[in-house]
Amino acid sequence: MVATSANANTSLLTFFTQMENQDGVIVKDIPKLDLDLYIQNYTGRTRFERLFLIGRTCVPLCVDALKAAVAEAKQGQDVQRYREAFEHIHIAAPSEPEAVFDQEWVDNTDRANKAKIHNLENELKGYKMNLIKESIRMGNEDLGRHFEATGDLNSAGEAYSRMRPDVSTSKHIIDVGKHLVHVSLQRREWPMVIANLSKITGVQNGDDEKGLQPYVKIVQGIALMGLDKFEEAAKSFLQTDAGKEGVDYSNIASPNDVAVYGGLLALATMDRKDLQTRVLDNQNFRTFLELEPHIRKAISLFVNGRYSACLAILQAYRADYLLDIYLQKHVNALYSQIRSKCIVQYFIPFSCVTLSSLEESFAVEGQSLVDELVTMIKNGSLQARINTIDKVSPRPPNSNTPKRNRTVLTHRPIARHWSPCLRTPEPTCKSWSLTRLMATSGTPSSGSAA
Repeated sequence: MVATSANANTSLLTFFTQMENQDGVIVKDIPKLDLDLYIQNYTGRTRFERLFLIGRTCVPLCVDALKAAVAEAKQGQDVQRYREAFEHIHIAAPSEPEAVFDQEWVDNTDRANKAKIHNLENELKGYKMNLIKESIRMGNEDLGRHFEATGDLNSAGEAYSRMRPDVSTSKHIIDVGKHLVHVSLQRREWPMVIANLSKITGVQNGDDEKGLQPYVKIVQGIALMGLDKFEEAAKSFLQTDAGKEGVDYSNIASPNDVAVYGGLLALATMDRKDLQTRVLDNQNFRTFLELEPHIRKAISLFVNGRYSACLAILQAYRADYLLDIYLQKHVNALYSQIRSKCIVQYFIPFSCVTLSSLEESFAVEGQSLVDELVTMIKNGSLQARINTIDKVSPRPPNSNTPKRNRTVLTHRPIARHWSPCLRTPEPTCKSWSLTRLMATSGTPSSGSAA
């Protein structure tokens, strides 16, 4: 038993060393998601894609996810996906039954795929000879679906595009657009996703628009996020209609994903007022947020000025977000933007902030907070200076200090009782250093945080 466990650990170490050498993201922490419950939210080809990503990324869930990915691949027709899943589990867990290559399944599936392509192409030739436009359209659609199911996305896109000359209704145009959108999503061709979405929205009537609204907004949000247009993506997710019954987008994302994508993007790009009105007070989006209450809580904490608590919640779910097929590559950027916003907002009520108070709220083990502040000051996101002698960070002379904060300085003894934003100054942020700053700058200061 001990030897078996040691061998398993060695195999995992070898596997993740290879993944790391390929610049893959490695998650060592145990995520909060339950793999079985998580994957039940999805249908279609995205199921394999999500399982495979988790298997390549998450150390605690690696074996279970890769085993599930192998099983998922064998339920479909994509032989290449099976080969990829097998190659990974063969290294990560060679003693598992799934690590034995199923040559018989591969041969049978390959033969069946080739036979079906041959039949579909012959049927399509017959339709073209008889000039039956509707049959030609349906023939190309069947061929495209088969190519997509087998993983030949280039051929699938070509087949779907050939449907266009033979469409006769707005529904047909929408169907073509959705097929091409789905292919482009799988290929991560974000501009093509948006281009094909515009063709869908351009022919919608009233009923179509209502029925497709969630699909359009979610796909648009994913594509905009893929293009690093975070604010536009946030707005798209926030506009998603949660109350439309009978709308299925589980082959792309889940309602939980909408809450996470929309919440994180909004937190990274919107100010407190917009977060309150467009997110927390948004009755429609609240339906999504109820599925991910920690996202709602993180936003509420930010709006209420409890920045360290907000960041702590996000950090607790970071491992989960790194396992998402659309979110993974943006997690670091989004978290960095949110953290920078928290630091900037923390500074606003004060003219002088002690480094000790910043360390208390924002310190990250193994990282220099001073270096982070210097970077923020250099790139213009933080209007402040650092006094390394007195261990304070005063507001520069050209800062726009709110009038209420200038009043707080004048009435400091009273302010300590009624202002929750101010803390009692510590010896490290001495009043003489603030006085010196005011004397040299000629600018009133607001207060100090210790």
